[in-house]
Amino acid sequence: MRVLIVGAGPTGLTAAVELARFGVSTEVIDRKKDPSSLSRAVGILPRSLEILTPSGVTERLLAEGIKIREVKIFKQRRKILSLSLRGGHPSTDFGLALAQDRTEAALRDRLLTFGGSVSYGKTLSSLEQDKKQVLARFADGSQAAYDYLIGADGVHSTARDCVGIEYAGFDLPETWSIADVDAADWPNQQALTLCLPGPGQVTVVAPLEATRYRVVSNTADALASLPLALRIVRRHREAQFRISIRQAVNYHSGRVFLAGDAAHCHSPAGGRGMNLGIADAAELAHRMVENRLAGYSASRHAAGARTIAESERLRRLLTSSGRVKRTLTVGAFRLIDTLPLLQRPLARRFLDA
Repeated sequence: MRVLIVGAGPTGLTAAVELARFGVSTEVIDRKKDPSSLSRAVGILPRSLEILTPSGVTERLLAEGIKIREVKIFKQRRKILSLSLRGGHPSTDFGLALAQDRTEAALRDRLLTFGGSVSYGKTLSSLEQDKKQVLARFADGSQAAYDYLIGADGVHSTARDCVGIEYAGFDLPETWSIADVDAADWPNQQALTLCLPGPGQVTVVAPLEATRYRVVSNTADALASLPLALRIVRRHREAQFRISIRQAVNYHSGRVFLAGDAAHCHSPAGGRGMNLGIADAAELAHRMVENRLAGYSASRHAAGARTIAESERLRRLLTSSGRVKRTLTVGAFRLIDTLPLLQRPLARRFLDA
């Protein structure tokens, strides 16, 4: 069996690693000229660590990542909830924070040990398929035949467009912003920090490395919206972005299969995006190896729909500008802070246990 994987992000690399360790020949391509040095996703949940353990990737992730054992929520500068994640999962009572480029490097290096490779600067331009193979054509004029093609090439997926799968959904009207910075003396180094700076506003600080942090907000300036003091030493990047809530109506067409952002996208609320893609990739790889691909689309579409719905509920809760709903939300957080028995179910939900 020969498989082309379009996209060398966490989803595509997970699929390649899982297929390669079972002896399946894979070719991974990515339109980028080089591996990315930037980070989009941050959090790695216990289920993803379980998925990546047999390949040996998890060991490296644990060595490089920061274990998040607490979630802190502030209303402006006043802390209203300290949520311990201990007891939130049967075996792993933490979420792992690591910059996406480091996660990709760990996956890519492991793929190389299995004899795989990644070709950067190679772009899929079109494809044709029949009952036996997929013929992929590339921007450099070359072409090659494969048994299957996995589209893991993001929200603007060429693979998805080539087979005409609808990417149904909507775009949020507001502008969000992001900043990756080095900072000194941040007191919440091993916690996910969530701030409610004003009506309808939310700002999140997540660690990436020992002194590197990701700040995300549903405002136009993430750093300006942060009500807590963050002593910045270096700014890696700042940007604005828009959020789409979309899902492919089907995750496959013939011998072409979709995974990760090519199949679904949603807000960063809950930190599920990369983890959902890793789960897609692992299930697809195993189904290919076991020759039971028929159930892939239904299984992963249902999982994606659940994640999108949960992320939307959380986003709406945190970004509500209504006074009554905001007051009730803050009150609920304060109540949970005082009652440890209420914390464990919330920790389980956060860790998706």
